[in-house]
Amino acid sequence: MREILSDLVAEQQQLDQFLQTLRDRQWSTKTPSGSWTVQDTVSHLAYMESVAAEVLTEGKSRLDAEKITNEDEWTEVGVSQGRGRRHQEIIEWWRYGRADVVDALSRKLATDQIPWIHGDIDARTFASIRLTETWAHGLDIKAAILGRITPLEEPPEVDEGEEEEADPLADTLRLRHIAGLGQQSLPYSFEQAGERYPDSGIRVEVMGPLYAAWRFGPEDTDQVIKGMAGDWCRLIVQRSTPEETGLKAVGDDAEKALLIARTF
Repeated sequence: MREILSDLVAEQQQLDQFLQTLRDRQWSTKTPSGSWTVQDTVSHLAYMESVAAEVLTEGKSRLDAEKITNEDEWTEVGVSQGRGRRHQEIIEWWRYGRADVVDALSRKLATDQIPWIHGDIDARTFASIRLTETWAHGLDIKAAILGRITPLEEPPEVDEGEEEEADPLADTLRLRHIAGLGQQSLPYSFEQAGERYPDSGIRVEVMGPLYAAWRFGPEDTDQVIKGMAGDWCRLIVQRSTPEETGLKAVGDDAEKALLIARTF
């Protein structure tokens, strides 16, 4: 658990630091995610972390209290609670919630089962979901401010004596958790699409930053998705379409997976 929690905290801190650079008016900028603004998005993250923290400590009864009958409507709860509040108050709400989640998860074994929206999941997967949601909504926020969701192909030129600033959208090794969750979620993706998941499974082979090679899924299947980790991760959080990526599929089921893959 130590590694995934360390990466979860790092992802949250990176987004937090980006938010600290925004001007007041930028918090009302519309994101590509429906009608949500930057503030709406952070409010959603804050609410989800607070609920997750309480579920971790109180169990299924806390999740049942949410009375989730429509997930789309449920995701709007945090958004509505954040409207009219100060930006810094929203950030503090998010900080407290995410700190409580990490604290609770640090006391769990990776295999401990936790009740969540679509059934019980293990603690490691739970942490991976929190990291994935932070990253995906971070893409929305950065797209609203920067006008893109992919890293710069070349770093911007800087004057002599100035330090080169890191690209806020640069892919990191933390994507490994998201890429793995995407492969793990393929049976769910097929179920949601009303399709039959292949008995042989589907393998995902992607290259992450620093030429890291990541492989997820059965070795003996002939259904394989290949490409860059950043492309795969943006696809599975539904921020890119297959045509916008360089991903390649080997096999009919792998091709179908590119069209329906999702983590939530």
